[in-house]
Amino acid sequence: MLKSMTGFGNATVEANGMSVTAEVKTLNSKFLDIYCRIPRQFSDKEIELRSLLTQHLERGKVELALNLTRTQAVRPGVTINRPLVGAYVSDLKETANGLLMSVSDSDVLQLALQQPNAYLTESADPTADADDWATVLAAVQEAVRRCNDFRQQDGAVLEGKFQEYIRTISDRLADVEEQDVRRIPAVRERMRNAVLELLGNENFDQNRFEQELVYYIEKFDISEEKVRLRNHLTYFLEVLATEEANGKKLNFISQEIGREINTIGSKANDATIQRFVVQMKDELEKIKEQTMNVI
Repeated sequence: MLKSMTGFGNATVEANGMSVTAEVKTLNSKFLDIYCRIPRQFSDKEIELRSLLTQHLERGKVELALNLTRTQAVRPGVTINRPLVGAYVSDLKETANGLLMSVSDSDVLQLALQQPNAYLTESADPTADADDWATVLAAVQEAVRRCNDFRQQDGAVLEGKFQEYIRTISDRLADVEEQDVRRIPAVRERMRNAVLELLGNENFDQNRFEQELVYYIEKFDISEEKVRLRNHLTYFLEVLATEEANGKKLNFISQEIGREINTIGSKANDATIQRFVVQMKDELEKIKEQTMNVI
């Protein structure tokens, strides 16, 4: 089944007093190009997130955005060392009184808070960090799954378009084959007149005659091109129906289809067939454009 490179998925997971919203957006790109916007506290997890995106999204320009919101009150990471600050305040007041200085309580408190060890830094809770990361990971995985679902749905639409384009080319090829039957007598008549004119020439050269005959036969015969084009069209549909179908392989086949169409156009020397060739080229360009959006 085809998968488009265009996709979008978002998911919100709430757990452990935290709400995590993850958004994954993918666009066309020749290679896998990942851009992550994640909170600083999880910056060390970026490699793990990139590995997850690479494993599941394969190809395209991928953008991941994470938004974290605390749904419950949390303790600050830094607290005031109240016993020590209280001791500082008492000592500063005694010192000021001893020096017969008048100092406001707010000034004393501000000065005490600037003293060594006035603040306590709580050590990080590894269990809480692990729980937070599990919530983030769950949100990202769900967003990636939804993005892949989007890609598969878009790929199904592309598959229908490819089948339509190939069917149109096949119909025009049938028109070419029908017109080729009418073209042959006209070509034969032109060759016969050319041969008669050549035979009437006093400087008639048998070797040159045979060379010219072979040249005209090869120049106007499109039998092999029609067979190869029909085979390429069939092969395109066969690959399209496989699980291994991918944009690069389909693009390679479309290039081969284009070569046969161009050769038919250059060798046919027929206005009606040329019109059919133009219509086939138009459908082929649509195929090439769409294969650029297939993984």
